Amino acid sequence: MKSLPLTDFIIHEDDDYLVINKWPGISTLSDRHQEVCLLDRAREYHRDAQVCHRLDKYTSGVLVFSKHQQAYKLLSLQFQERTVTKIYHALVEGRHQFHDKKIDLPLHQGRRGHVRVSHTAGKESVTLVSTIKQFSAHCLLECRPATGRTHQIRVHLAAVDAPLAGDTEYGGQELYLSQIKRHYNLRKDSRERPIMSRPALHAKSIGFKSPSGTSLEFQATYPKDFRATLNQLDKIGTFY
Repeated sequence: MKSLPLTDFIIHEDDDYLVINKWPGISTLSDRHQEVCLLDRAREYHRDAQVCHRLDKYTSGVLVFSKHQQAYKLLSLQFQERTVTKIYHALVEGRHQFHDKKIDLPLHQGRRGHVRVSHTAGKESVTLVSTIKQFSAHCLLECRPATGRTHQIRVHLAAVDAPLAGDTEYGGQELYLSQIKRHYNLRKDSRERPIMSRPALHAKSIGFKSPSGTSLEFQATYPKDFRATLNQLDKIGTFY
């Protein structure tokens, strides 16, 4: 998918912003382990592109680039003032009935990038969580971060015993088709791969004000791996 043109993933474009549906597996900014990042791809498309926020390398979903400095500064200010609305969808382990559950736990990032809850060294971090669907052993959640800390949703969900499926760094387990599909037969002498080889997190929507004062909101459809996983879980039963 990395070889596909950026135009295949554009959700919206105007004189101020370029909004894309980020695919998993590519870093937003330069990564020492990856030659090309998404900002490079955006600047090939529009030379003045600047990324207005970040998504983790393996997180998919809506991502906004500015096309000029005024647009960048305006959206950066809205992020600082916490007036940008962001919604993520997360597939987590266990069955949970959350209704606007407020997870208010300070987070601290260590030197190697790992994030943990710390009431002494952590920065304020708040996420609101609601259940969308319950499956037999998993849940689809809506997460609304009020702050924008690194790995915030991943760590907050793990802290309430709802780790992201596939997020082995923060306590989640890889999800295999053999675990959820009855009479699953693996081909002889072959090794089963996870349905999703990444943390199951998708940036579903974002809302903010344009330079003209117009309210904007954009949504990103699920990528193939996220959609396929939910389809498989639906087949074995959904409990609303």
